[in-house]
Amino acid sequence: MNNKVVITEIYERNGWPSVDRPDLHPPAGWSLDLINSLNLIHHHELSPDGERVAFVWERDGRSDIFTMPAAGGWPTRMSPDRAKTIYWWDGPPRWSPDGRWLAFTSNGHVQVTPADGRGLPRTLTDFTGGAFSPVWLPDSRGLIVGVARRDGFSLLLTDRDGRWPRALADDNGGDNMEASPSPDDRYVAYTHRPFDDLNRWELRLVEIETGQTRQLTGAPQEKDWAAAWSPDGAIIAFLSQRSGYTEIWLIRPDGEGLHQLTHLGRDVLEFAWSPGGRTLAATVCRDGAVDLLLIDATTGEARDLVAGPGYFATPQWSPDGRFLTVEYENATTPPDIYRVAIDGGRMTQLTFSMPPALASRDLVTPEHLRYRSYDGLEIPALLWRPNRPNGAAILRPHGGPADAYRFQWDALAQYFLAKGYTFFTPNFRGSTGYGREFEHGNYDDWGVGDLQDVLHGAKYLHTLEWIDRARIGILGSSYGGYMVACCLARDPEYLFACGVSKFGDANVYSSWAQCERTTRLYTEMMLGHPRSNWIVYQNASPIHEIANVRAPVLLLHGLEDDIVPPQSSEEWAEALRRHDKVFEYKTYAGEPHGFLRHETEMDWQRRTERFFDWYLRP
Repeated sequence: MNNKVVITEIYERNGWPSVDRPDLHPPAGWSLDLINSLNLIHHHELSPDGERVAFVWERDGRSDIFTMPAAGGWPTRMSPDRAKTIYWWDGPPRWSPDGRWLAFTSNGHVQVTPADGRGLPRTLTDFTGGAFSPVWLPDSRGLIVGVARRDGFSLLLTDRDGRWPRALADDNGGDNMEASPSPDDRYVAYTHRPFDDLNRWELRLVEIETGQTRQLTGAPQEKDWAAAWSPDGAIIAFLSQRSGYTEIWLIRPDGEGLHQLTHLGRDVLEFAWSPGGRTLAATVCRDGAVDLLLIDATTGEARDLVAGPGYFATPQWSPDGRFLTVEYENATTPPDIYRVAIDGGRMTQLTFSMPPALASRDLVTPEHLRYRSYDGLEIPALLWRPNRPNGAAILRPHGGPADAYRFQWDALAQYFLAKGYTFFTPNFRGSTGYGREFEHGNYDDWGVGDLQDVLHGAKYLHTLEWIDRARIGILGSSYGGYMVACCLARDPEYLFACGVSKFGDANVYSSWAQCERTTRLYTEMMLGHPRSNWIVYQNASPIHEIANVRAPVLLLHGLEDDIVPPQSSEEWAEALRRHDKVFEYKTYAGEPHGFLRHETEMDWQRRTERFFDWYLRP
């Protein structure tokens, strides 16, 4: 029985609405239309011959697949009708090893299209209700796809004609993900996450012909993932947190020779084998940056290829090993695809998503710093100082909670900076990129220690001479929106003048009960199950303390959100209404977790701008 509260699209307020202020105008040369005119590019893959790049391009209200020459040139559209997709749920188009086909997920199914563009994409997975994450076998005919089945993720084997599949990894005691076929087409390595230990991710190996499966790695409360075969098939590299940081480890397919390759004392995000198998390209977290490194596959010795205040992602080797393609962005440059020469690290930009009118603006690069929280723990953060401060500040806790703010493009931050707002983004305990101990720092502790980290971030802002401590607001999305609820309800010092929660919640056990399966397990990974950790869930839920809220609140939520269900904001609003608090509450029909439509992006940003201008500007 579905007993969810039915919510329709509404705008509601209690107290005066934050109407436009006629005395305030956008800064010269700036507008919300300008910052929303950028068409994001992401999830690229280099073709096997190194001649073309395939990628996702968000434009015309869609997330279509394009290809272009790897030397630069005009893009070719490969998908005519791929629906707009939230980028963190999206995946790259996959070239077949012979370079003749592209496979990708579209509208809930796996499709294949000729790589020369002379044909329409064809759905392969109509044998199931939905499929995702296609992976080619070396013969360019077989395809592994992920499906949701029996309340778990399974891996099925089909082919590019969509033949009836057979199960490759279908253990209903856990999730099976990240298929990686061996070069000789005999085995598939994959990640298995058992449901009885959600903090255990282990590597398994299945023989394609016989279906025989054996465990390669695995230990209680340890995570191993992202298996990748060396070009000769002799070694499997993977990521593991066994050392206290996410580092690259190696193991042979027979299960022998397990050892740690890198000793960086930093978190590795991604890696890729060179064609000859002697080197790995890796992206590594360093104080807010994600640098591009080359790793000796024998010794683990690392050297920087390109480093600095920016963010590299998805390194892909050319077949001759002379260059990489990467996605790169920084605080003043939106994400685009680049070529990086292995000899010297020279970068050549291939795609150009920045509108010239925006590129000509005076953009700000933040400073990475650390401040101390209530218990002495050092909290990393990015401080964005405007060129002409107006005395007000916006503190923005990130989502996740296992995300982090880095030197990445944030158009809305740049807009508020141009208006004179200081922008501050703390990476509270629970954030990734600073080692396992820090990442696990809010396990069994949501809304307690991490809340204090955020509140002490506001206190750090008090130390800055250009900040008026009475004019600090807080803006958060998802877990960041939950942090807004915690800060406004659980702060006896009332450090924030107002708060904006974008698809956040205030009742963790209610959200746990109503969200989709993956998010529910993600919550249990950190907090356990409510039946055994009820007090932790109760302590994590500020819904009981809404009477303490003094600052005005703006709530924004999409009605198709299944990660933080819209009922979460409905509970927020009901509690605020019951205690006669000043709030505004806007819902958006058809929007999931992460707004997709241009009109919605414009609307929530306009409402947020008005809200901050009304409550933070004198």
